[in-house]
Amino acid sequence: MNLEQLFSQYKEESIRGRYITLDSIEPLLQKLNTNNQLSIIGKSVLGKSIYSYEIGAGKTRIFLWSQMHGNESTTTKALFDFLNVLHSGSELAQKLLNTFTFCSIPMLNPDGATLYTRENANKVDLNRDSQDLTQPESKLLRETFETFKPDYCFNLHDQRTIFGVNDTGKPATLSFLAPSYNEEREINDSRLKAINLIASINEVLQEYLPNQIGRFDDSFNINCIGDTFQYLGVPTLLFEAGHFVNDYEREETRKFVFMALILSFTSLCENVIVSNGINKYLNIPQNKVVFYDFMYKNIKINYDGIEIITNFASQYKEELIENRVCFNAYVSQIGNLENYFGHFEYDAKGALYKDNFDNIPKLNQKADFYLDNNIKFVNGMIKI
Repeated sequence: MNLEQLFSQYKEESIRGRYITLDSIEPLLQKLNTNNQLSIIGKSVLGKSIYSYEIGAGKTRIFLWSQMHGNESTTTKALFDFLNVLHSGSELAQKLLNTFTFCSIPMLNPDGATLYTRENANKVDLNRDSQDLTQPESKLLRETFETFKPDYCFNLHDQRTIFGVNDTGKPATLSFLAPSYNEEREINDSRLKAINLIASINEVLQEYLPNQIGRFDDSFNINCIGDTFQYLGVPTLLFEAGHFVNDYEREETRKFVFMALILSFTSLCENVIVSNGINKYLNIPQNKVVFYDFMYKNIKINYDGIEIITNFASQYKEELIENRVCFNAYVSQIGNLENYFGHFEYDAKGALYKDNFDNIPKLNQKADFYLDNNIKFVNGMIKI
């Protein structure tokens, strides 16, 4: 199976970029609603519809949800790419539909998606509300879980550009986790199923994404939905879509999430789960906070007549401006950047820093500056 070709064939071209809202996906849901597969399961805090989409007639029941955090849209795009496969009438589609029943909530947090925020309209992180269930969106997720009775859960998220694959200098483009079910982070039969499946996915995905797959931190927090569902005895997999080189719109990362979904279900379908899964899973390097978006090295700064050589870094803030996500770079660290990497790095080789203020970089200042070697930086990048 050529996963690259499969993605090209079934990519949903009508949605792209980072700002994916309910308005973006409702037409797609209606188009896919060929046999009453679509249901409105409830409303968000601000009264937006929350949809579930159920398809397939197989014995193994798969529950997937995306955009629990409104500003994490990469997996939503990949989920629609996958739904296109299920609607293709292909041999692969028939095999999957005969093996599985899929229930997905493509956008759990439509209010947060519109506002482009992690939280819902009440400023609650839904992924910390799995026990108290204070929010309508949290209640709907739990009710769907209890009604659908899944055999596997897929908890689909994005992670920030700060994460790398341990100390390798490679970004964590995808990260996976079989969440813990207790404080001791023990492995029971349910968690082992998730571990083995992740090991299987990783084994194949390394061919397409070598050394850019991480393992997410498995500290136990019963307030997180993945930990709760694992605790309740359902094998749960966390997907974290991260950064690929020069892919801030996450269209490349989207492809790898799609591949991971296909591999998950073909592995289960064909029962090609790896042996020694625990060791293979634990050998996936852990995520580590080691990246800045921009790193500037060997910058000369004049402090009241005293010249020093230093480094500084800047980071994008994703800011919603007129219904468009803008990546605006701000200075985020000054000084020692040892053991950190930049997605973009520039060695000034002692060139003098200047800006339109005090000629000294300051935290949270826009990354607009120039050097006395006639190099100008606008929004973090060299302006040509």
